[in-house]
Amino acid sequence: MKQLQGKVCVVTGGAGSIGLESARLFLEEGARVLLVDLKEQALSVATRKLGSDEVAWSVADVSKADDTRAYLDKAVATFGTIDVLFSNAGNAGVIAPIVDYPDEVFDRVQAIHVRGAYNACKYGLPRMNDGGSIIITSSVAAFRGDPGAAAYITAKIAQIGLMRCVAREAAARRIRVNTIHPGPTDNSFQADLESHLGAILKRDATAMFNELIPLGRHATPGEIARSVLYLASDQSSFTTGTTLSVTGGMAG
Repeated sequence: MKQLQGKVCVVTGGAGSIGLESARLFLEEGARVLLVDLKEQALSVATRKLGSDEVAWSVADVSKADDTRAYLDKAVATFGTIDVLFSNAGNAGVIAPIVDYPDEVFDRVQAIHVRGAYNACKYGLPRMNDGGSIIITSSVAAFRGDPGAAAYITAKIAQIGLMRCVAREAAARRIRVNTIHPGPTDNSFQADLESHLGAILKRDATAMFNELIPLGRHATPGEIARSVLYLASDQSSFTTGTTLSVTGGMAG
């Protein structure tokens, strides 16, 4: 029996590397998947890459309650009641000292990461089967205090608090709620961050991160996705209210 046979899975940030690789694994394990992202073209490309009849997509701004209800309702209408809700959408903000940090950028980062995960939980739980799983993508940044990243780190820490509250509330229905914390990952999101950070630090930021990682390299999106699959499947049937670090040993 495949690990997610017949399960209905929703993946926000589904057109990005971690979301897409997670969706690919979900499909391989027998799931039906709804991809959610901000841009229609990116979702169309991602869906073609997956090449499955068991995948659909929905354009949404996850920070908006109406958009959230709409993508969740589409998942239920298309495939049935939801079993796995992977709240993975995110944005990076900018690298800047706190005294110079743009207020509007700070607010948008909180809206996507924190309000997006809040909306997913608030409106997702009534549309989920008992015994399901909610996974929120946080970051190794939640365990750090790097200068210049006030918006991102604040958002990633806030997601842990949200997860712990919802895990207690959902436990009576045997719905598990956890955060996953990738370290630096070989994708466009990280490459863009490292490009900007490298310009500020006047050094190769990719090499700098690799020096901080005991395993000496960035993760692949597929490696993160395999940990997401663990939290989505019954392999993690007694795991809830916790933080799963997938960082190659990178210290907080």
